[in-house]
Amino acid sequence: MDAAELRAMQAPIKERYKADPSAAVITLKAKGEVGGEGLTCKLETGRAMAVAGLHPATGGSGLELCSGDMLLEALVACAGVTLKSVATAVEVPLRSGLVLAEGDLDFRGTLGVDKEAPVGFQEIRLRFEVDTDAPQDKLDLLLKLTERYCVVYQTIKNGPKVSVSLKRVAA
Repeated sequence: MDAAELRAMQAPIKERYKADPSAAVITLKAKGEVGGEGLTCKLETGRAMAVAGLHPATGGSGLELCSGDMLLEALVACAGVTLKSVATAVEVPLRSGLVLAEGDLDFRGTLGVDKEAPVGFQEIRLRFEVDTDAPQDKLDLLLKLTERYCVVYQTIKNGPKVSVSLKRVAA
């Protein structure tokens, strides 16, 4: 796909959202089921069922998906698609590229070993390695726009309002 094809594909969508801003607000959903064997949560991914469990650093077997890994994988997926879309739009030819994410956790917090140790990632590093002949100013623009338009990156960076609730249901 080239820049003209991308613009043509997105033009009617953008026009619709300009004419009706409420049409651009969409609620994405995820659902998981707890119960059954082990300390796991079964997720409906839209493509297949996935089973998440404890990370080995907290006693997990390593056979189930780790939600921390899944967060980094979501960041890599979103950043990669965004990078490729932006590269297409600004006409930066990419022969190939890698998107890498790393995050540092202190599992003492998660396990309640140290009440002062934080729970969650203390630092996340996102890195792109691209094979291209584009000049540095185009690469600077590519990185700037990828950061700006990557939904998962912006969500992690800006910390949206989050609410939690618990509801008792009859079995």
